[in-house]
Amino acid sequence: IAVSSPRGLVVPILRDVGQMNLADIEKKIAEFGVKAREGKLSIEELTGGTFSISNGGVFGSMLSTPIINPPQSAILGIHATKDRAVVENGQVVVRPINYLALSYDHRIIDGREAVLGLVAMKDALEDPSRLLLDL
Repeated sequence: IAVSSPRGLVVPILRDVGQMNLADIEKKIAEFGVKAREGKLSIEELTGGTFSISNGGVFGSMLSTPIINPPQSAILGIHATKDRAVVENGQVVVRPINYLALSYDHRIIDGREAVLGLVAMKDALEDPSRLLLDL
């Protein structure tokens, strides 16, 4: 998780995420945020990652191209949710829109799999009850 600190962005590593629920992940991210702002992240907490998530949306970013943090294989950039005009059933309506940007090492990750992963994330974000209810 990319976390803003007085010295710039740092990327502490969430370990064993597969065994965590959403509340556990949120709690750990908040803990990393406090430690980053206080300059108390250890080297162990900053090494060993494989995939990063960066939330530029907290700064109002609508879209960016996140850069992979070597030796990791990919980074997902999440951006601000804003109301935008979209066409549904031939009508222009206002809907909340959020852009995700995935940068990945094509030597490690197949493009098809990366896109399918983004589609799965889109589906989860469009139906958050599945995430919130841990389904």
